[in-house]
Amino acid sequence: MTVTTAKWTLDDYHRMIEVGLLEGRHVELLNGEIIEIPPEDPEHAQLITDAADYLRSKLGNQVLVRDAKPITIPETSSEPEPDLAIVQPLRMLYCTRHPYPENIFWVIEYSNTSLSKDLDAKRKTYALAGILEYWVVDLKNHLVKVLCNPINGDYADEMTLSEGEVSPLAFPEIKVLVRRLF
Repeated sequence: MTVTTAKWTLDDYHRMIEVGLLEGRHVELLNGEIIEIPPEDPEHAQLITDAADYLRSKLGNQVLVRDAKPITIPETSSEPEPDLAIVQPLRMLYCTRHPYPENIFWVIEYSNTSLSKDLDAKRKTYALAGILEYWVVDLKNHLVKVLCNPINGDYADEMTLSEGEVSPLAFPEIKVLVRRLF
């Protein structure tokens, strides 16, 4: 007997949300599967808040920094909730739908217990969607992995930083201090 996992579409997922089937559960849709999101500890939550504030101060009204809000990736039946998504400032559009890959400058995930998922399933999902840049903040090792240039379902360029600064591809004139992400 072959066991097959049922895959959910974005429409299925949105209907489940509408009828309250997922109420009280912190989940995201990733590659057609509904994945539970572990709760954030206070440090994790505060680091994300501080990083969001820092990026807002650096980028101003050129972007909208969304923290722990869904993005929609139709190509892979995914609606993940990255810790930070730096997106085009299209507030009125986001009243009708979440940002799509073409609206996203880059995403950042903070990893404490989710490092393997962030560097595997999410990495591939974001790369397949064509999101140009993906940063993973490894809280245990105090490292930032910067992944760029998606090709064939993965990122072609990868850089690991423990200090210094990094400029996002979309804003090469902006210098982000790595230490401000911790």
